[in-house]
Amino acid sequence: MSSDNGKTILVVDDDPEIRKLVGAMVGSFGYKVLTADSGEHALTLYKQHGPFELLITDVVAPGMSGPMLADKLTALQTGLRVLFISGYDNTHLVQKYVVEKGHALLPKPFTVAELRTKMGGLLAPIEGA
Repeated sequence: MSSDNGKTILVVDDDPEIRKLVGAMVGSFGYKVLTADSGEHALTLYKQHGPFELLITDVVAPGMSGPMLADKLTALQTGLRVLFISGYDNTHLVQKYVVEKGHALLPKPFTVAELRTKMGGLLAPIEGA
């Protein structure tokens, strides 16, 4: 399944190994992938390459948190779907800024199949339109 479907996914994580791994997983599903190491970098990529079909971002990040980045990007791109990845799935921050806002959450660590399933659920309404 590595056909280019024309959809671009933005992956943001400050950990280079996680960023590279998640980017490779998403790319293996046939999407174009852009990766950023910070919220500021992600905003720059949006200005250069947006809009995106999906933002995949860590919740906790130095500088701009994942929820702050999601707020900024969803203000720029109405309807942007957001998938948070986090090793801290039960913290107050995660509950307040992710779950209560209706964004999807995938706890780390996760498998390729789990990521594919979660992304499929988020992107199905777009692909079916």
